Amino acid sequence: MTTTTPAPPAPAAAQSARPAYKVTGRRVLRSEWAKLWSLRSTWITLGLGLVLLVAIGLIAAAQYHSRITSGERMDRDFAQATAVSLSLFGITFAQLALGVLGVLVTAGEYSTGMIRSTLAGVPRRLPVLWSKAVVYGLVALVVALVGVFVTFVFDSGILSDTHAAMTLSGTGVVRSLLGAGLYLGLVGVLGVALGAVLRSVAGGIAVLVGVLMLIPGLISLLPTSWQGDISPYLPSNAGQSMFALTHDSTTLSPTAGLLVFLGWTVLALAAAAYRLKRTDA
Repeated sequence: MTTTTPAPPAPAAAQSARPAYKVTGRRVLRSEWAKLWSLRSTWITLGLGLVLLVAIGLIAAAQYHSRITSGERMDRDFAQATAVSLSLFGITFAQLALGVLGVLVTAGEYSTGMIRSTLAGVPRRLPVLWSKAVVYGLVALVVALVGVFVTFVFDSGILSDTHAAMTLSGTGVVRSLLGAGLYLGLVGVLGVALGAVLRSVAGGIAVLVGVLMLIPGLISLLPTSWQGDISPYLPSNAGQSMFALTHDSTTLSPTAGLLVFLGWTVLALAAAAYRLKRTDA
């Protein structure tokens, strides 16, 4: 009795049986989404940013109401506050939390060496940067919008019996709250870009803090005539114009502020794209 051994499959047939994987923009986005939420720092920092935004806004409204009802004297700026400005009192601190997480999204991969695996999977490189910016920018935007609207709703109740009281139907209220959320979302994208440019967590955070908080203070040391030409176009001042209820000759309009801040963000992303494309990880 003779037996026959089946011939092994042809190499071409075996190769055709394997699924064909292709790098697409959607898959890169899904990958960055998964990486973002797999980090404990994401949950902690987003939660911290939300808490700072809401808690400081509520504290500011409570302090204002307490001083008004007790007849305590207030400084001029605080006395002219509105429900919107008090609700957005925590933006200065929330922008640091959201911006720092943006830096970690990109620079964190360089510090751990994971960026090499990421770029090996996406050889064209730039889709990685765009996906990180889009994914984290949208997450920061949603968190910021939730924070500002929730804070305003509670502050409206606290301030209902004061002249600072406002409602969502008030002139410019929704525009200011949306502008604040958009500003914080763009701060997150700016952090992503700085992290990709500097490839250092410490360096990215230092530059972010300097751009948003230190440089405006240094500009005040310049001659007054120079301040008026430079100050409105700084990133932080342009961002504040996006959500300010009132404007004067020394500040930009909301649309102009948005365009200026977008310009700074696009410039940072362009620098990040250039370095990512031209230099090794």
